[in-house]
Amino acid sequence: MDEMEEELKCPVCGSFYREPIILPCSHNICLACARNILVQTPDAESPQSSRASGSGVSDYDYLDLDKMSLYSETDSGYGSYAGFVSAPTTPCQKSPNGVRVFPPTVPQPQPQQHLLPQPGSLPPIPRNSCITCPQCHRSLILDDRGLRGFPKNRVLEGVVDRYQQSKAAALKCQLCEKSPKEATVMCEQCDVFYCDPCRLRCHPPRGPLAKHRLVPPAQGRISRRTSPRKISTCTEHELENLSMYCVQCKMPVCYQCLEEGKHGTHEVKALGAMWKLHKGQLSQALNGLSDRATEAKEFLVQLRNMVQHIQENGVEFEACLVAQCDALIDALNRRKAQLLARVNKEHEHKLKVVRDQISHCTVKLRQTTGLMEYCLEVIKENDPSGFLQISDALIRRVHMTESQWGKGTLTPRMTSDFDLTLDSGPLLQTIHQLDFVQMKVPAAPMLQLEECCTQNNSATLSWKQPPLSTIAVEGYILELDDGNGGPFREVYVGTETICTVDGLHFNSTYKSRVKAFNASGVGQYSKTLIMQTSEIAWFTFDPASAHPDIIFSNDNLTVTCNSYDDRVVMGNSGFSRGVHYWEMTVDRYDNHPDPAFGIARGDVLKDVMLGKDDKAWAMYVDNNRSWFMHNNSHTNRTDGGISKGSTIGVLLDFTRRIVIFLINDEQQGPVAFEGLEGVYYPAISLNRNVQVTLHTGLPIPDFYTPGEVDPTSSVC
Repeated sequence: MDEMEEELKCPVCGSFYREPIILPCSHNICLACARNILVQTPDAESPQSSRASGSGVSDYDYLDLDKMSLYSETDSGYGSYAGFVSAPTTPCQKSPNGVRVFPPTVPQPQPQQHLLPQPGSLPPIPRNSCITCPQCHRSLILDDRGLRGFPKNRVLEGVVDRYQQSKAAALKCQLCEKSPKEATVMCEQCDVFYCDPCRLRCHPPRGPLAKHRLVPPAQGRISRRTSPRKISTCTEHELENLSMYCVQCKMPVCYQCLEEGKHGTHEVKALGAMWKLHKGQLSQALNGLSDRATEAKEFLVQLRNMVQHIQENGVEFEACLVAQCDALIDALNRRKAQLLARVNKEHEHKLKVVRDQISHCTVKLRQTTGLMEYCLEVIKENDPSGFLQISDALIRRVHMTESQWGKGTLTPRMTSDFDLTLDSGPLLQTIHQLDFVQMKVPAAPMLQLEECCTQNNSATLSWKQPPLSTIAVEGYILELDDGNGGPFREVYVGTETICTVDGLHFNSTYKSRVKAFNASGVGQYSKTLIMQTSEIAWFTFDPASAHPDIIFSNDNLTVTCNSYDDRVVMGNSGFSRGVHYWEMTVDRYDNHPDPAFGIARGDVLKDVMLGKDDKAWAMYVDNNRSWFMHNNSHTNRTDGGISKGSTIGVLLDFTRRIVIFLINDEQQGPVAFEGLEGVYYPAISLNRNVQVTLHTGLPIPDFYTPGEVDPTSSVC
């Protein structure tokens, strides 16, 4: 009941309602709070014709008011019509929940004579007083009755009383003067809770009080809740009880209102009957609201579970992200070490080359300097003959040494710059573009059971992605088994979320499932759905596959032809398993034509007699005899023909892999064809001289006993 507490608090004072009254807008307010928010309006804005009492609810149809009202020029934002006016811009206060509270205004002297207050009644309300609803902000000018014109909400008052009693920790004695003790009994007649000392002192079990019934406090609380309340009285005729309900004004009225008041011409009903009716309507409305509340609770549980899952997935995803980034950092560090090794290698190579050149130049320079110093000392000698003996050799050595310092000798073999440039631009761009992409496979689709169904030998399946899934889906794969417990096989791959599969076996149970896929892979399968095809095959002739000369009628059950040549038409259902029987009646038979009846593959020729090619197995018949024909081979001529009204039956038994023909419920010739395997369609060929009507859903003829029928066989 804690959630109900806000419904029981006044929008002005924020406390529990005390003596609540009902405003014409159906909102409630404490009587004392209503006096506090009254404001006085000038006479010019409140003509007598625009005044309204709180009881005149019928004078204000708020639906019409909303359509016809004009917006006020003040900042209140609500309109005015009849007795409703814009809220004056009077200084106001704020209640605990933010509602404007207008202080009571001092009444101005009025020339009119005011009504004197009666003993025990409310003080007089200034004329032209206006009250503004703190919730919907509609304003109402009061009449001479003031706040007494508004009905009291006794139901709300009772609910508040029961709620406050239910919240009380313990029932206290009502007669203890100081620190009340816990009550031990309650007198049902006195309606008072007593502790033991007060009961002995104030309610002795003798005299008139001896007949009073004392009950435990808890039982007394219940009886107090359920005790009948005082009968409500009319706001206009205070001495009259409310006994009827005005349907037009939608309010309780008294007998005097019907006799003298404005409700005399209105439709009225018994108060008790309308009370029960409205209680039933409220209960019915609460049922729907209760369903919504239950759904909301389940939704909140789902959201709370989502919070937990989000937290768990967030931690897991964060750990995965950190691991991926750490892996990138490790790869970058490894590449950094490799690049640094190359730089160090280049560094050592440059140093080695330069140091070798320094060493080589140092040796040569030392030799050159020694030669120069020796030559200078030789030049200092004064012995011409001795000088000439060695001068030629020295001159050659000097020239040779000079030539060794030729071009390129004094040029560095290695530059000091490193000819390596790290191309980090693409990597930096890739790092800047590093973002989350679709890396998960789609979630398992959800089969929409309300849209999945079977009809005849077709199955329609519908599915959707989970509502909270944000993973992209590129397509779906639908799989069915063979209807006999075999393996699944793909029957549809595409982007659609609904698919109809035709050509299934009759009277078979199929399992179906679907999965989604995207660029990351294939997701999980949905739950497996088991579907049952029809036990009996109902089919018609198929206009889509028929020759254009075929004429259809009777919902595609009756066919004829507009050509003198034979034309082929097939049924719209194929068979590959079970026992099947259907008949065709001859509606018209002129000039002794040769219609053919039988079965055919889907690609049979449509412009020749049935049985002329190797795609059909047929019996063609005239008015005297019949033949079996397959691949233009005629066999088993049998006496007995057809005429108007004849019935031709076809019995296809896959348990024995045979087909048998009947004319007028009698077998025509032996077994027509054997060794049948695969998918076959009912088929006939006819010309314009013949008209036939198809009949399906028939039992097997009595003379025929099927062989060992497999569990999935069906009869049609």
